[in-house]
Amino acid sequence: MSPAAVVAASHPAHDNGGVAQNRHLVGVTPATDLKLPPPSVSLDPRRPLPEDLLRDASRRLGIMALVGAGLWVLGVAFGHIASWALEPPGSVTIGWNAIDIIAVTAVLVSLALFFFTRRPDLDPRLILNLGLGYLVFTALDLGLMVHWFPPPYGTFDPMLSWTGVVVLMFAAIVPTPPKKMLVAGLVAALMNPLGMWVGHIRGIADVGSWTNALLMHYPDFLLVGVAVVIARVVTGLGQHISKAREMGSYHLGELLGRGGMGEVYRATHRMLARPAAIKLIRPDSLGGPDSEGAQVAVRRFRREAKAAASLRSPHTVELYDFGVTEDQTMYFVMELLEGIDLETLVRDHGPVPARRVVHILCQVCDSLEEAHVAGMVHRDIKPANIHIGRLGLEFDFVKVLDFGLVKPVASKIDEHSLATAAGLTPGTPAYMAPETAMAESVDGRADLYALGCVAYYLLTGKLVFEADTSLQMIVKHLQSDPDPPSKRTNAEIPPALERIVLACLAKRPDDRPSSAAELRRALRTVAIDPWTQEDAKRWWDEMRSPAPAPLVEVTNNTLTKSVLDESAGARAG
Repeated sequence: MSPAAVVAASHPAHDNGGVAQNRHLVGVTPATDLKLPPPSVSLDPRRPLPEDLLRDASRRLGIMALVGAGLWVLGVAFGHIASWALEPPGSVTIGWNAIDIIAVTAVLVSLALFFFTRRPDLDPRLILNLGLGYLVFTALDLGLMVHWFPPPYGTFDPMLSWTGVVVLMFAAIVPTPPKKMLVAGLVAALMNPLGMWVGHIRGIADVGSWTNALLMHYPDFLLVGVAVVIARVVTGLGQHISKAREMGSYHLGELLGRGGMGEVYRATHRMLARPAAIKLIRPDSLGGPDSEGAQVAVRRFRREAKAAASLRSPHTVELYDFGVTEDQTMYFVMELLEGIDLETLVRDHGPVPARRVVHILCQVCDSLEEAHVAGMVHRDIKPANIHIGRLGLEFDFVKVLDFGLVKPVASKIDEHSLATAAGLTPGTPAYMAPETAMAESVDGRADLYALGCVAYYLLTGKLVFEADTSLQMIVKHLQSDPDPPSKRTNAEIPPALERIVLACLAKRPDDRPSSAAELRRALRTVAIDPWTQEDAKRWWDEMRSPAPAPLVEVTNNTLTKSVLDESAGARAG
């Protein structure tokens, strides 16, 4: 199973009183008070780095350990080759020596750290702390290897060793708090004098005293100071990112997904520790904050978000807050959903049984009916915008996403629409009603056409029409009659359900169900065994072992492009 916690740019609230009431409950700072700090802002040195940066750093640490293992192997191998080539014949003894044992130990530890960092369930902070231990261990191996044999000229001179280079590399690649870097760097730098003292005990060379051993490696200690400066710069940049990600009462954490025009972050309310998702639409994706398109987009965004916030259906994803920052970044704070979208469901598990399709469609109708009665049309109903998961004790609970782009009923796509400002066509061609494709006046029946396309996809695993380009797809929706779903699948589809789906796919809006409520009533009359909570729980229990880790899709709507693979028809959108 490839589960997902789907997060989309949707804006309605539940039955908890709407956005204004939600703001009162969670203490969200109004958008006008938000300001992303300039680089000169002083930062709390205890501010934690963002989770996604720490996870990236742990992966880099693993790669560095893998490269280190390779370098140990190559270094020792070339050392043997050089000895055989440069020493007089017969003077080189073939076999293992202490250097080989040190190298093998270093290779094993490096590989162990690499595979340890590949585990997805570990806290990246733990991995980075182990990285500090790995740094000290590597320095010890280097110190022993360098000083295991007598120096080439019989004396020790002050030297810059590989230990100092490794400390610098570690500080530059892995974000480490300066104090930790100082302690770990000093301990690592002491490994060279320790190795020299071991050689002194073995009678390899007369060091004289610990002071001499330290003085001979003073360049390494100087590099530790440089490493602390680098660590401060690297962690400071991460803290700037962390500070910049604070929006109102929410703190942005791990990056969950990225689309063509925005990103989605996991977020946490600083007072309630409530998980949420924040979707950002950057102004540069609309031509820059000062462009006419961006200004139009911001005005339209505010209007449409406020309209969508009036929706209360439990089957519409809950909005916690929305706004526009001073740099014209539009953002949505919404519930973080655990589960999968219908696109992923069909892609990973194949067509859906008819009785489960009826269960899903009825819940979607509940969400759409409220919007249509309020005078709004979604315009981008598609599998990726319909999420199923668990809510409380209910399974297969449906949430409709992306209501932030709803349009007023009977409106046309004018030059001031958000879609035009973004340079995109609202909707997805594979699920687009003919009147939407023709930029004509639309009402809720356009959403019912799209929902018919969704039902067709769920039942057959195939799009209503296949096409290579978006234009070809639109033409087929305008002119071609769809094949009955039963002709494109071996699964059993009740004739009554097939008639309902084909009615939704009628070219003329007057030939479709007149409302989402009428469609829901028709679906409930289909003679079929109901999809029960026991059925849903059994399915999720089978699919949820181990428990799914959240994965986010930024849906392919008028603001963002899908970050997940979509079918050819969906990609045409």
